[in-house]
Amino acid sequence: MIVVDSNIIAHLYLNSERSEEVELILRKDPDWAEPILWRSEFRNVLAFYVRKRILDLAASQCIMAAAEARMSGFEYEVHSADVLRMAAESDCSAYYCEFVVLAQRPGVRFVTSDRQVLARFPDGMVSPIQFLQT
Repeated sequence: MIVVDSNIIAHLYLNSERSEEVELILRKDPDWAEPILWRSEFRNVLAFYVRKRILDLAASQCIMAAAEARMSGFEYEVHSADVLRMAAESDCSAYYCEFVVLAQRPGVRFVTSDRQVLARFPDGMVSPIQFLQT
């Protein structure tokens, strides 16, 4: 099981230069865990695409439904105290710290492209390239 950030989910459902890389991540480990926050972050990405007329509303709703179906059963609450402590210690956003806290479970890694998170939390955090190379 791995934790992936919301940007990776976005690259899975929205065609981008990183979509192929994300599909390789999915093939390597299809068990993705997320803090419930991922939904709001992904909805925000979809809303941006609708506002920029890259997607229409119906398409964005279908994409969100597909992503929610895929993540069903793999969404987790994280403790606010842990998130706030992690944010205070690292200067990373509380949003990212939700993913970090979830990834601190034994045997779980966090796959992210966020350089600040990778620098602040070197244990258990890997870039997509690092994940694919291991």
